[in-house]
Amino acid sequence: MSIDSFDARLLRALQADARLTNHQLADQVGLSASQCSRRRAALEAAGLITAYRADLDAGRLGYTLLVFVQVTLSTHNRDNARRFRDLVATVDSIQECFALTGDADYLLRAILPGLSDLAGLVNDILLPHESVAHVRSSIVFETLKSTRHVPVRV
Repeated sequence: MSIDSFDARLLRALQADARLTNHQLADQVGLSASQCSRRRAALEAAGLITAYRADLDAGRLGYTLLVFVQVTLSTHNRDNARRFRDLVATVDSIQECFALTGDADYLLRAILPGLSDLAGLVNDILLPHESVAHVRSSIVFETLKSTRHVPVRV
């Protein structure tokens, strides 16, 4: 789907604040409310808008430790990769998992309440799993930039 400048403004505005009412969004974009509603529905139907969500403050909810974990699989085959993916899907503290090129096979992003929880993730969940050979974790000291905004260009 190709987008025009109105669609781009609509997408940018929703990324900044997904709680905008249709009238507020229409005012920001420069369209009537009905035109704005039709465009938003078309962008959703085309899969450009995939979800609306609330971003929560992990620290205020007790998750003060952000960790990146590199995982190397014990063997490289489809079944072992599936077993690892199934494991990751069951662990709520793992927020994201990326399949990589390079030395590690996967990079996990996890939020945890503290160091003992990290030890539990590594020693009780990841390392004992049959699909995992090596684990290396890095604790985040400071987040310099964090965004999920996609640059929208026409």
